Amino acid sequence: MTPVPRSSSDVPRIAITLGEPGGIGPDIVLSLAEQKHTAQLVIIGDPELLAQRARQLNKSIKLSGYDSDKPVYPTAKNELNVLAVPLAAAAEPGQLNRANAASVLRALDVACDGCMRGEFSAMVTAPVQKSVINDAGIKFSGHTEYLAKRCGGQLPVMMLANENSKLRVALVTTHLPLRAVPDAINKDKLSRVCRIVAGDMQRYFNLDQPRIAVLGLNPHAGENGHLGSEEQQLIQPVINQLIEEGLALTGPLPADTAFTQTQLRDCDAVIAMYHDQGLPVIKHAGFGNVVNITLGLPIIRTSVDHGTALDLAGSGKASAESLQAAVSTAIAMSSNSRKPG
Repeated sequence: MTPVPRSSSDVPRIAITLGEPGGIGPDIVLSLAEQKHTAQLVIIGDPELLAQRARQLNKSIKLSGYDSDKPVYPTAKNELNVLAVPLAAAAEPGQLNRANAASVLRALDVACDGCMRGEFSAMVTAPVQKSVINDAGIKFSGHTEYLAKRCGGQLPVMMLANENSKLRVALVTTHLPLRAVPDAINKDKLSRVCRIVAGDMQRYFNLDQPRIAVLGLNPHAGENGHLGSEEQQLIQPVINQLIEEGLALTGPLPADTAFTQTQLRDCDAVIAMYHDQGLPVIKHAGFGNVVNITLGLPIIRTSVDHGTALDLAGSGKASAESLQAAVSTAIAMSSNSRKPG
């Protein structure tokens, strides 16, 4: 199914899933009502859970049932629209319950399918607890993989972004043991990641010619073959080919100097070869303001950069900064959205 784009003059309608019911997802979603928005926010989850958590947090928020047939309007302060996806069992802060795993995934399905048919301009996900979903007998490796399959099997690219510092880091490989990384990188995969990053930066970030730095795999980018051959045999040939096709790439760059202010001044995104090569830098630069963006899907999806924080659920101490940044990014991406090609 190909998403039907909303008119650029419309107010964006953003779907937001609650994530793990026993975690801080409901807390931080309720915090979105502390300000007005330029989009209509539609919370997908159990309204009773939200009402219960609002009482626990002493928040007075109007929870209105969502009606897709009503005109789209910006969400006002102290109100939230809720598209009901009931839980199977009552949820308590800090407590996992495998009985609710299917409901958590159902909320993702509703948001994703709504984006695919153009009802929602984008979706934003609060964190889920992968372990309890797997404990319920449902094979689940993560939001990104689940949504990719739901969208038709596309292979997505994970990018974390801090729009305050304009630092964006995309990954060639994600959650792999370090010893498995070199074997997971080949020319086709690297080419695909570079093309997706370049194309979606054009489409969603209003950049006609995004400037992308590609990191090497080895220390000092291989030191001319003395510290590894992947740069010479794999990464450099891909970069050269894509430059001939018109992409604005530089590299392979040594990872230990690629994130200096001088290097980043003329760079819109960095492509790292593996998880801990790029993500510690961006999280150090602004943890809490970092947004997880899934590129390469036919829909817009953003998420927080943290987990369920079960110990903070219902305490009023959870920070909503990352969710607020994820919502702002989703709104901006949907407003900037260009048709592919």
